[in-house]
Amino acid sequence: MDRISDLRRNAPPGILLFRSIRGRDWTLNTYRYVILLVTFIAYACYHASRKPTSIVKSVLYPEPPKSTGAYPWPIGKVFVKDEFLDTSKVAHEERGWYPFNGPDGTSKLGEIDVAFLACYSLGMYVAGHLGDTLDLRLFLTTGMIGSGIFVGLFGMGYFWNVHLFWFYLVMQMFAGLFQATGWPSVVAVIGNWFGKRKRGLIMGIWNAHTSVGNISGSLLAASVLEYGWGLSFILPGALIVMGGILVFFFLAAYPEDVGFPCVNGLDAKVETVSCDLETQIPKANAEQGVKNDIMQNGSAYKKSVGLYEACWIPGVIPFALCLFFSKLVAYTFLYWLPFYLSQTEIGGEYVSVKSAGNLSTLFDVGGIVGGILAGYLSDKLKARATTAASFTYLAIPALFLYRWYGSVSKTVNIMLMMIAGLFVNGPYALITTAVSADLGTHSSLRGDSRALATVTAIIDGTGSLGAALGPLLTGFLSTKGWDAVFGMLMVGALVAGLLLSRQVAAEITERTSKPSSVGWQSHQGRASQPLLSDQK
Repeated sequence: MDRISDLRRNAPPGILLFRSIRGRDWTLNTYRYVILLVTFIAYACYHASRKPTSIVKSVLYPEPPKSTGAYPWPIGKVFVKDEFLDTSKVAHEERGWYPFNGPDGTSKLGEIDVAFLACYSLGMYVAGHLGDTLDLRLFLTTGMIGSGIFVGLFGMGYFWNVHLFWFYLVMQMFAGLFQATGWPSVVAVIGNWFGKRKRGLIMGIWNAHTSVGNISGSLLAASVLEYGWGLSFILPGALIVMGGILVFFFLAAYPEDVGFPCVNGLDAKVETVSCDLETQIPKANAEQGVKNDIMQNGSAYKKSVGLYEACWIPGVIPFALCLFFSKLVAYTFLYWLPFYLSQTEIGGEYVSVKSAGNLSTLFDVGGIVGGILAGYLSDKLKARATTAASFTYLAIPALFLYRWYGSVSKTVNIMLMMIAGLFVNGPYALITTAVSADLGTHSSLRGDSRALATVTAIIDGTGSLGAALGPLLTGFLSTKGWDAVFGMLMVGALVAGLLLSRQVAAEITERTSKPSSVGWQSHQGRASQPLLSDQK
């Protein structure tokens, strides 16, 4: 009983308050809804705090002369040229912001991006192991508040009139390190609470937080741009700090910490018994059995898996390498799409910095659809690798069409942008969510080790190295023309698909040689087959 009490002490303060008010505990399903909502908000805040850099690029770096004349389309002044700076500040900001307004301005902006992403990706490996060792709720709270502080300090450079390149570089590096705490933590929490049944669809819908964060971050940063680009960083920084406070009060990182048995690795009958510990376990022997499971599988009594051991889980390395190139493509759009839109003539006119930021959000609208569709198809087909590879191959013609036909008109640009977002973000969302969670609860772990955050960190950390490389190369290639940039993106999508060839071949062989009812379980031990059967 003492050990059970110790585990329950990890319950967040907000949940303890609700328990005392209600007089009884929530059901398992209620906890799951709360977990989905809190982690959704948390990672949306992470992505919202990453968007300001892309929005202010065209303010930091001087824009080329633009044609005038624009009719409101399609809804007023949202997506058209908007002269919002009509004071003396116009002349100052049109010249850019030193040290980013020189001939090497785009290169310096690329270096800022790679500083953030390099620290983010390297920090991911450490953060993943720490996430499996420390309390995920406190770890995530610390990361969010730290991220908000350094994002806000970057924006304070405007109000402090700082023109030192190293200042902005250092702020981005520290922000990247704190941001590395986010993804391994939230995926581990979701993996702790949800079994494998319909995991692709659930996590595909849940992964919309990435696009929601990008959209809200873009709109928030663009909305205050006219008052000084510093506010475009300070407000998203404050937003993620508030998200960290929400996590501290309401995120139960492990089912065991609030009195439920571990979802992964327990018998199905145990889970059905545990719907509500206080109201739905009338028999003493059933309650004792659940308590024994909690003590044996409690979060405080599991050991973490090392990086080397996690790398040898079947499927981890191939998906990590695939994500390297998938995130290279996705993060190039994340950091450079608003700049590209403001520098490219669309339908015979240019759009302003603010309008380009608003317009770029439609790429993420397509990304939401892509993440959900990829998750649903991977569940339906029971083929994660085939689904991911198919999306990456389809991204190649989508990128080609967007580059060469996106300038025809705003209508065509929006349509092609959303299609590109669908195919670019689909595999990225699938690999970083359902695939990572599947591999982090692989049968080889026997349920006695923590590996979710570590496996997620290996996959997403490797992917983030590609995310750092893409924007850096774009900073240099954009000076030679945007055709070179899009050529790089199409090659990246092709390589991403090819890296999954072995997994795709294994899935196709399985589906053609054995009845579908056999499922994936017979292949769990093969290095070429990373997919897991339903164990829920």
